[in-house]
Amino acid sequence: MNVSYKIGVLLVNQGTPDSPSVPHVRKYLREFLMDERVIDLPFLKRWPLVNLLIAPFRAPKSAKLYQQVWTDAGSPLKVYGYRSAQLLQDSLGKDYVVKLAMRYQNPSVAQALAELKEAGVAELVIVPLYPQYASATTGSVYQKVMELLHDWPVIPPLRLVPQFWEHPQFVGAFAKIGKKHLQQQNYDHVVFTYHGLPERQLHKDEPFKSCTEANCQHTLHAGNQNCYRAQCYATSRAIARELGVAEENYTVCFQSRLGKEPWLQPYTEDVVQQLAARGIKNVLAFAPSFVADCLETTIEVGVEYKELFEEHGGEHWQLAESLNDDATWISCLHALVQPHPSTAEARKAA
Repeated sequence: MNVSYKIGVLLVNQGTPDSPSVPHVRKYLREFLMDERVIDLPFLKRWPLVNLLIAPFRAPKSAKLYQQVWTDAGSPLKVYGYRSAQLLQDSLGKDYVVKLAMRYQNPSVAQALAELKEAGVAELVIVPLYPQYASATTGSVYQKVMELLHDWPVIPPLRLVPQFWEHPQFVGAFAKIGKKHLQQQNYDHVVFTYHGLPERQLHKDEPFKSCTEANCQHTLHAGNQNCYRAQCYATSRAIARELGVAEENYTVCFQSRLGKEPWLQPYTEDVVQQLAARGIKNVLAFAPSFVADCLETTIEVGVEYKELFEEHGGEHWQLAESLNDDATWISCLHALVQPHPSTAEARKAA
């Protein structure tokens, strides 16, 4: 009997509510924020914080924002996810089975893994769609997959794809989008804004007590290679080099903080106001911690920061769209599934 040997590929992104309704948004927030890697507090502190404070009060406001980005086909994050999965399937061919999952809500990781198992795949390649590593993102996907595979009688060979911010085609895809905008208009400054994290979550497994000590803003080395902030700065340097933007003409900052405790700084909203106060009139903004447009890019960066910039004297704030279903991005995914030595070479140059 001739049995085909298929490799299963699981693309996993953050997640999205099933609809922009308040109940669905509340359900999503509860699952997301109850993840012990997202809010790394003891369960007895995390449960009332999420279920009695954050989710009930945040859900109505978030639902209104989701309604602004929702399309006839659904959530942009999921729409672009399905498109990317299909394009990657076409690129890889019949020896692969590609599935999309969301770490929170649907399609679930459990459902996608079950479909891959049903397809009879002989190997699994897990691709968390987070360019930079963080315990709350890539680490959470790894943990969820391992928990689910724990119950499989036969666990197939497994490969966990790590962070890919340094991959030439990832950098090239963002640079291509940026060059398109730079050809259309002159910009005084470029902003690279990344999703923030609580400061206390950094360096849990690092030999340094602070990013200043590790020199995270300026170099990536063996001691800080797993630091999220260091990877964000390295991502910015790589894209800026491709764009030909000098260091003094771009700023790295962090958005989407939650609560009152210190998060990664500088905060994007502060940077926006400072740039306007300096007389900067035209800004091109990238959000390179996201591979698909979503609430945090389209609304937070594209609308809210634009309004803030203009309120403080800025004239033009332009969001560079995310990778979405860009052909170079699909080529990057293909290369991540079939690794190429150029990735390691690029990391050394960072």
